[in-house]
Amino acid sequence: MGTTNQEAPFRTAKVDEVKKLIEDGYEVVDVRDDWEWNKGHVPGARHVVLDTILKQPSARNFRDRTIFVCAMGSRSAIASEMAVATGTKDVVNFEGGTEAWKKAGLPLEMP
Repeated sequence: MGTTNQEAPFRTAKVDEVKKLIEDGYEVVDVRDDWEWNKGHVPGARHVVLDTILKQPSARNFRDRTIFVCAMGSRSAIASEMAVATGTKDVVNFEGGTEAWKKAGLPLEMP
């Protein structure tokens, strides 16, 4: 590996792939703020606000095979990076996030 990091330590996936990964048993972790979560989230997702991950990344205990989601994909990329840094394997950032999920006409679960 060179001195530049050209490859992210996690992969990104769009809505169609995310649906398949969920069917294959990946856990979904939504890192949005409480008010966003309360407006609806990907069904079956676990809610862990990004700030709590940043404050204590190793205390979160994420499973291998985890998809991180936020509104669009920026905060979930940070969460993905933190999860990989603490040893989580097979981490996926949901590109487009909850907005892409809604635009695809997929259902949201309410808390």
